[in-house]
Amino acid sequence: MNGTMAASSHRITMGPLVAAIDQGTSSTRFLVFNSKTAELLSHHQVEIKQSFPKEGWVEEDPKEILQSVYECMERTCEKLTQLNIDISNIKAIGVTNQRETTLVWDKETGEPLYNAIVWLDLRTQSTVERLISKTPGRNKNHLKHKTGLPISTYFSAVKLRWLMDNVDEVHEAVVSHRAMFGTVDSWLIWCLTGGKSGGVHCTDVTNASRTMLFNIHTMTWDPELCKYFGIPMEILPSVRSSSEIYGLMKICSSRKSGALSGIPISGCLGDQSAALVGQMCFQDGQAKNTYGTGCFLLRNTGAKPVMSDHGLLTTVAYKLGRDKPACYALEGSVAIAGAVVRWLQDNLGIISASEELEKLAASVGTSYGCYFVPAFSGLYAPYWEPSARGIICGLTQFTNKRHLAFAALEAVCFQTREILDAMNQDSGIPLNQLQVDGGMTSNRLLMQLQADILCIPVVKPSMPETTALGAAMAAGAAEGVSVWSLNPEDLSEVTSEKFEPQINPEESELRYARWKKAVEKSMNWETTQPVSNGNGEPGIFSSIPLGFYIMGSMLMLIGAKYITGHD
Repeated sequence: MNGTMAASSHRITMGPLVAAIDQGTSSTRFLVFNSKTAELLSHHQVEIKQSFPKEGWVEEDPKEILQSVYECMERTCEKLTQLNIDISNIKAIGVTNQRETTLVWDKETGEPLYNAIVWLDLRTQSTVERLISKTPGRNKNHLKHKTGLPISTYFSAVKLRWLMDNVDEVHEAVVSHRAMFGTVDSWLIWCLTGGKSGGVHCTDVTNASRTMLFNIHTMTWDPELCKYFGIPMEILPSVRSSSEIYGLMKICSSRKSGALSGIPISGCLGDQSAALVGQMCFQDGQAKNTYGTGCFLLRNTGAKPVMSDHGLLTTVAYKLGRDKPACYALEGSVAIAGAVVRWLQDNLGIISASEELEKLAASVGTSYGCYFVPAFSGLYAPYWEPSARGIICGLTQFTNKRHLAFAALEAVCFQTREILDAMNQDSGIPLNQLQVDGGMTSNRLLMQLQADILCIPVVKPSMPETTALGAAMAAGAAEGVSVWSLNPEDLSEVTSEKFEPQINPEESELRYARWKKAVEKSMNWETTQPVSNGNGEPGIFSSIPLGFYIMGSMLMLIGAKYITGHD
């Protein structure tokens, strides 16, 4: 009896709860927060498999992504029940997601027509080069005045074009008006609100702004951009704000998570925008860096889009309500951050779990002159150089796997330094500290290295799930839900840890200069200049003697074997 009373009184004091679906590149999470204190009450995480069908291709299974969401919701609801927390206290659900990843499905059957093409995927490189070659002056920024983005393999439009050109099922579904296009948020919201039985086909302004089909000034799909890429506008989702009720959850009542049926989905933000909100960067000039599969530095620029002269993207940061103004951000995107850890683990076998990397690197405390540029998907900001490939240089007979582990961590920090420098040049106001979040921030050596290489303090919140928190805040603040106040005076204080620089700036500059030299050597490695191979298609190795390519690959394999085989 007392136990029941204690549980029910605990439930009463809990106040309204808000949940978030956080669907990232490497995992899916479902998290539940207390809307009054922003405290994380429970969560569950499931890893997502990536497939690499050909060199440079990266895919994920849309059904596995959806199933992982159901599993995370189910397990979290079980955990809440064990904690005596009433699931019916969840008043809203937010969605945050890996951006740019591209899906097409059949609206009549609800079936995906191909795997999701992940943002990192490089199969569209020849398409991108062809598009750039047709622009006046071969200018990759030809569409930037509307989109804020360079023409790149990174964004959704070229991936969607590839699907329409190369996958018969997609082409046929487009022709017969059955196709729906969406980024991961659209796929999830459509499925969770009923799918083929009345599912809502929508996206938010932050995800739309990463497609290259969206005009960031008019805040609508742009007919000229759609025509440029040959995309029929009828397959696009409707664009909504980041904080409004899109639809209600529909879940089978036999599941534990069936209790979530009828709860509004009322927040939607691309993962990097969600982290900006979760870090409470609501003021012009505030910035955060997220260390996930890639690395993403966003700086709030307020109500007007600022165009970069130094290789950064202009993107929509958030629009927290139908009638609220949009806020914009400058973004520096690095393709490979946490992904380098996975590569060291899965491809080279240097570590057997990501947690080992910190210990391995700390055991030497230096890269001993070894530099690792992990340009596996070309270089993103500030270079936008798809021809770059990964290199490890500065090797001697003394170099071992510990030095390589250290160099991998340094690579993440150097790449962040490059985008921070670009951001400081664009804004004219240097950042005096960097707010950080994301999975890799649990690596304390990485955080200290980052402070040393930037020569400014690095501030990490003690609750690392800021991306999910941002989605929950947007959902809880939506009109018709209103259980989470975003007024500055109502936002809860966040406890954090600060890492101060510990090396002298001269040493930091010297190491950074060597890094720049390594980056130069990684460029112009792989080109697909349109030299016809007989059927009108450019040959992938047309500008590289194949013998050199094979020799280079063999030498890299021998080098990798040498490094892994010797301590």
